[in-house]
Amino acid sequence: MRLFAAVNLPADLRQAIHAAAAPLRGADLPVKWVDADGVHLTLKFLGNVADERLPELSAALDRACEGMRGFAVGLQGFGAFPSAAHARVLWLGCESAPPLELLQHAVEREYAALGFPLEGRPFQPHLTLGRARTRSRAGVGGLERLLETTAFEATWDVRAVDLMESELSPAGARYAVRHRVALA
Repeated sequence: MRLFAAVNLPADLRQAIHAAAAPLRGADLPVKWVDADGVHLTLKFLGNVADERLPELSAALDRACEGMRGFAVGLQGFGAFPSAAHARVLWLGCESAPPLELLQHAVEREYAALGFPLEGRPFQPHLTLGRARTRSRAGVGGLERLLETTAFEATWDVRAVDLMESELSPAGARYAVRHRVALA
């Protein structure tokens, strides 16, 4: 199974983000868009793992979240990785709040102890909204301006962390919570 640790958003917030991103989706970009139900904040991608590892991976997430309290995260600003000119991923930005940084670091540390490689890049919290369909990337003239003029701002309370399974299909990824850890 293909697993990752993530923070899921409430349904009403996912729908509001989806509505706010409508100008991006309407711009005829060569992008495969994430369904509103699939928007989440990834903390650690684990990849393909054997089914029998689920208990130890769940226990590691329990340890990572031990003593953590819920916290608020601000959402604001659309952007692209690596840039608007060479977009491979279109995203909505997440505030890099200290509790979120601590949570991600704890998750990274627990999974590293189980043999999962440390992420080589700094943590850049974001919600992926779409990925370029082709190697030519989604960068087109005017994308930077479109990203700047498409607005959304909200704050959301993080109350749980999930171990998620991702099942890929031609219609897009389907996600299922395999283990949930409530924050204090």
